[in-house]
Amino acid sequence: MRKHDRRIPLPKSTHKRHSGTTTMTPTRASLILLALAAPLLAQDTRTVIEPTLPPICTTLTAQLTSPISPENEAKLDTARIQKALDNCTRGHAVALRADATHNAFLSGPLELRANVTLLVEKDAILFASRDPKLYETAPGSCGLVNQERNGCKPLLSAKHISRAAVMGEGAIDGRGGATLLNRSVTWWDLAEQARPSGRQQVPRILVADYADDFTLYRITLKNSPNFHVVYNHGDGFTVWGLRIDTPKRGARNTDGVDPGSSKNITITHSFIRTGDDNVAIKGGDPISHMTVAHNHFYYGHGMSIGSETNGGVNNILVTDLSLDGPDNGLRIKSNGSRGGLVRDVTYDDVCIRNSPNPITLDSSYTANGPLQGSSPPTFRDITLRNVRVSGGGKITFNGYDHTHRVAATLNNVLTTDSTPYTYLLQHADVTLNSSNLTPPTGTDSTTQGTPTPGTPASCSEKFVPFPEK
Repeated sequence: MRKHDRRIPLPKSTHKRHSGTTTMTPTRASLILLALAAPLLAQDTRTVIEPTLPPICTTLTAQLTSPISPENEAKLDTARIQKALDNCTRGHAVALRADATHNAFLSGPLELRANVTLLVEKDAILFASRDPKLYETAPGSCGLVNQERNGCKPLLSAKHISRAAVMGEGAIDGRGGATLLNRSVTWWDLAEQARPSGRQQVPRILVADYADDFTLYRITLKNSPNFHVVYNHGDGFTVWGLRIDTPKRGARNTDGVDPGSSKNITITHSFIRTGDDNVAIKGGDPISHMTVAHNHFYYGHGMSIGSETNGGVNNILVTDLSLDGPDNGLRIKSNGSRGGLVRDVTYDDVCIRNSPNPITLDSSYTANGPLQGSSPPTFRDITLRNVRVSGGGKITFNGYDHTHRVAATLNNVLTTDSTPYTYLLQHADVTLNSSNLTPPTGTDSTTQGTPTPGTPASCSEKFVPFPEK
């Protein structure tokens, strides 16, 4: 599923866009550009190749039809899917397949296996059960609001294994907005009830922990009760051609992809719209060497780092990204209770439109933890290059204090319309090169360079419709 080459990047001309999809030259169809003009270390150190589908060890045929009717809610496929995963030959896949009259599988928690792929084929849908009891980590722990952690198992888990994968042209639906069995609430209702100080005990679709060389390929994830994908403590995570499709409102805490405490991560050729962060890089423990390339994000809370940065975040490259209508565009967020050093982050070739907060580097993030504390954040060596913004909004460079600052260099960062923009600068050092932003004098802040008109490249080919199925 992956190839190593830490030295030789491909030229940008090996890929091109066409009508919202990506086509590549036949001789290099599986290779993604990782270096561009950025330093080699500011990215995934692997040369990532497009995954291929492994041979099938077992094919399971759907016995249910979408949508799942109430009388079929007890007809679980959990046991037969788990048995197939347990017995699958390494390097092979368990295929979930639709037939002429049935397209649905219904399951509780499943455990993925080392070097085995769960393949959800075209037209097949794996639905998560609505029964909280199936996800309990302890009796009565799932489907409520309290202050505890980890009351629910995820639908799919990959723990202490390597080379596992989830692939296919089908979909996995977490059913976050569906009423729970024998209850009058949905998973998302519990998330709303948890405001402002509680914690909803609800499942996630996929959690991979200590799972090196994990792959997500061309799968659609929908309606997760909580985060869609969490990847922690791993080396080597490839997300290629992922679609995440979850409502904008009423689906609280439904982050798209959340990598944390890991290294060598690539998210590419993916389309994400959801009720929270499209991607959130979590730095509770150190995370480094990550590439986010050739993606389209829609509504959501943007391309985020944080709010946990106390373990350190470094060597991140975000390139060839469109952000169309998100609540936030490019965002680094933290506060004094969970802050640390964020450094060597490069954003290159990014188009943002119709976001109230297109660029936000903020050390006063209020949603998690007190603003002041013993772990203050510092953001430095942050480079924004070839970033185009339209639709107005607020641009923020907000450091923590005189010692813990935000330092950013803006190269060819341009607003492309006459819509008014507002600015916040505090404990910040901003350098403008060929950029037309006009930040005012800020509190304990410096601005070097003079705003210039610039000539922005077109964003017309980047803003493409979400690929409906």
